[in-house]
Amino acid sequence: MIPRLPALLLALLCGLPAAAQPGPGPRAPAPDQPVTFTAGEVEYDERNDTVIARGGVEAWQAGRTLRADRIAWNRRTGVATAEGNVVVIEPDGQTYYADRAELSDGFRDGVVENLAGRLAENARFVAAGGRRTAGTITDMARVVYSSCDLCPEDPTRPPLWQLRARLATHDREAQRIRFRDASVDIAGVPVLWTPYLSVPDPSVPRQSGFLMPSFGASRRLGAFLEIPYYWAIDDSQDLTLSPLLSTRLLPHLGASWRRRFNAGEVAVSGSVGDLERISTRGERGVGGHIFARGRFSLDETWRAGFDLNRATSETYLRAYRYEAPRVLPSTAFLEGFWGASGYARADLRAYQSLRSLDDIARTPFVLPNIYAEWHGRDGLGGFLTLDAGAFSILRRSGTDTRRAAARASYERPFLDGVGSLWTLRAQADATAYAADRLDLAPNFSDIASASGVRGNLRLALDWRLPLIRPDGSGGSQIVEPRVQLVSGPRIGRQTRLPNDDSLDFEFTDATLFALNRFPGRDRLEGGTRLDAGLRAAWLLPGGRGAEAFLGRSLRLAGGSAFDPGSGLERRASDWVARLSLQPTSWLDLTGRGRFDGERLDTRLLDGTATLSLGRVTLTGGYLQTFPLAQLAPLQPRREVSGGVSARLSDTWRAGAFGRYDLELRRGVAVGLSATYEDECLVFDIRFTRRFAEDPLTGREYTSGTALLFRIGFKTVGDLGLRLL
Repeated sequence: MIPRLPALLLALLCGLPAAAQPGPGPRAPAPDQPVTFTAGEVEYDERNDTVIARGGVEAWQAGRTLRADRIAWNRRTGVATAEGNVVVIEPDGQTYYADRAELSDGFRDGVVENLAGRLAENARFVAAGGRRTAGTITDMARVVYSSCDLCPEDPTRPPLWQLRARLATHDREAQRIRFRDASVDIAGVPVLWTPYLSVPDPSVPRQSGFLMPSFGASRRLGAFLEIPYYWAIDDSQDLTLSPLLSTRLLPHLGASWRRRFNAGEVAVSGSVGDLERISTRGERGVGGHIFARGRFSLDETWRAGFDLNRATSETYLRAYRYEAPRVLPSTAFLEGFWGASGYARADLRAYQSLRSLDDIARTPFVLPNIYAEWHGRDGLGGFLTLDAGAFSILRRSGTDTRRAAARASYERPFLDGVGSLWTLRAQADATAYAADRLDLAPNFSDIASASGVRGNLRLALDWRLPLIRPDGSGGSQIVEPRVQLVSGPRIGRQTRLPNDDSLDFEFTDATLFALNRFPGRDRLEGGTRLDAGLRAAWLLPGGRGAEAFLGRSLRLAGGSAFDPGSGLERRASDWVARLSLQPTSWLDLTGRGRFDGERLDTRLLDGTATLSLGRVTLTGGYLQTFPLAQLAPLQPRREVSGGVSARLSDTWRAGAFGRYDLELRRGVAVGLSATYEDECLVFDIRFTRRFAEDPLTGREYTSGTALLFRIGFKTVGDLGLRLL
């Protein structure tokens, strides 16, 4: 009988630095589990009380594999030795190599000669030798670590980067690897040295510790340094603290906390910092922000959640390099889903505007907003949609509105004998409303309050005749006239009714055939009108082709409910058009516009072009819009934009973009970027400048220009530098 050879093989499997780690990773197999092995021969030296297996020894257990030329175990001394091409293959594919391994003290201590390893994510290391003590501490001497591939023409050439250390210690209990007297070499040249460096064990998915710092300089902060600390609180939550020190401001602290539950998650980030020294508007004291998000599944139908976003000011967010949108929304909601046919939601909403010209007292609170919708097919082949909703809007200085509304929509398509597609549409609205301070923003009516109930019914008959002809080359030509007759009770201007959801209106080809062309329910369209349009397309093989559309609307009865400048204020509407050209697979042109119905003056023009030339892609755009009459103080907008992105090689990418305001004759934004990425390194440089001005001071935002550098050593960490 061979005495306990399985225990020997297991010890060798668990004795190298690749052993399974305690904690969240997989546990090492128990010593008494069976080990399957093969060998050319196995003998027992009775005189020395030694078991010897030789000749291509291979053993495997619990997914691990051990290979060696010779394995010997002295039962008297308890010393096990593996010699010759020692290889350990982990279940996840990580592989470790050694010339010789010797274990003692119940296989808790050991020495390994010429140790090497191939780890996850292409990482590799080499060490002159390793010594394990107390079963948990492994010291390695003269260690070299990198995740770069060697040059196939000259494997002796140094990799793009490598980490060298005089001594590395792998602490299995603390789940960390500590390097002493370490340096980072780029192409064999040392560029960074540190007396001490500690990184998490690669087998551990999460580990507390300091993250890579970021540093730089800006006009507001001066020179700054940010050193984040990551705390893995437990398996379900973590906290990142990001203190920032700068030469011009008091210390700043940012924090981010995340937690996962069995049926949800929460993420909160925030900061506190100096406001007085960065403010251009006389703000004093300490500033801060909080961005929070939570989602919770209550059951298979219902879920709840919240979003909380607040900040001291836009100046604060810009100065400390946080995202600074114009409006910060905060919500709390409950919503339910019933397959593909039903949906319901109830929420509370609050908004914070960061634009300096906005009056905070006019910012609305929505307390609450309720909406439910159901849709499905009826027995006649039609499609029915029912929805209902209610909301209450409160303002400290402005109109307060309460509204309940319901809508029923029906659509029934059918074909006739000549190929025409007829569609019968119906839409019924019912609304109850009450408003106070209607003479204030955003309505500015001539009455102070209003309440009542109103309804509307819209019936439409839509006719299309798609005429299709093959062109003989595998493509097809399409001509499709379309006419829609819409009728309902007459509704004129609605200036004495509250309006919260239909303030912003744009008439395009996308809304030409809508039964109610207002975006919301506070404004309803009435009367009788005729919509007409013509679509022509030439579809060619390979995704090539062209498509054009032209249409307008004619009001037959009833007054206009639309404001001047909308394109629908006159009896005959403006012309709306769309054009799309793909003459080749590498060119795409798309444009849409709106033109005055009498003089054909341009009211809206929006065009984009994309040119793909192999590794290079060029884009261009043009936008021209004019404000509605009630927004006359705003200037017309004419902008051109362009960009280029290029893949210069398998590892290099570059790009540039720019926008220019033709009305103001100045730039809007410009940016440049270049990125290098291979199997082990990422280098990214970005320059952006935004020419936005503070409306109160007339000066450009000081954080509108940024130069960013980032170098990422894959499997180790990133370093970031920000200038300007």
